[in-house]
Amino acid sequence: MSVVYQHFRPEEKVFIDQVIGWKEYVLDSYADKLTDFLDPREQFILQAIIGEKDDVRYKFFGGYDDSERKRAIIYPEYLTLEQDNFEVSLFEIDYPTKFIKLNHRTVLGSMMSLGLTREKFGDILIQGERIQFFVSAEVEEFVKQQLVQMGKAKVSINKQDLANFILPDERWRELQTTASSLRLDVIISAGFNVSRQKAQMLIQQGNANVNWETIERPAFECGESDIISVRGHGRCKVIEILGRTKKDKMRIKLGLLK
Repeated sequence: MSVVYQHFRPEEKVFIDQVIGWKEYVLDSYADKLTDFLDPREQFILQAIIGEKDDVRYKFFGGYDDSERKRAIIYPEYLTLEQDNFEVSLFEIDYPTKFIKLNHRTVLGSMMSLGLTREKFGDILIQGERIQFFVSAEVEEFVKQQLVQMGKAKVSINKQDLANFILPDERWRELQTTASSLRLDVIISAGFNVSRQKAQMLIQQGNANVNWETIERPAFECGESDIISVRGHGRCKVIEILGRTKKDKMRIKLGLLK
């Protein structure tokens, strides 16, 4: 088991144990296991642990093909899954657009104020003044009843068919680059075109998050599927580590969202 842990970060051990437990449950009970919404890094870990060769399979779905946050179903290979099995619901927010402007941060903060964990919510989609979000179906009634205010605005939410999702205004663009290492300050420097010194300052001032957790260590080692956000600069994700150059630099594919 220690061989599994050495491929990941020490702080990821709890989630690794959880995934191993899910896999054992499916093997022992011949039943499927539906997870909460997972961030891209958690999806990467789940893929690595479940693997592709056993009698256990996995699928992801977060509401639409390009979802960032997705629920997973781990299941015996003989089962056939439908979209409904993922129990994902879509809501659109109705609010007084003439008098108030809502943003991603306000919407997410209002969701978190309900007392539910982040894992119960999927992506938040913003297209102009329209805002939608995905949520686990098992809490949708609670959310519908309790989510009545965002910031200073009174709101109501209306359930939508999943096919009616909106495409968000923000789109990722890909960048291939080289870097001396996968240190957080190096990745921020490469992704946001700032100096290494500026990157270190941003991190030490608490302005950098990795997978939605504040990281204040410039030497933090990033990995595939990490989502990095820097206040005032945007978001970056490590899509793929492509190997090394002849000069022993890391070749990295990044996604940028500004």
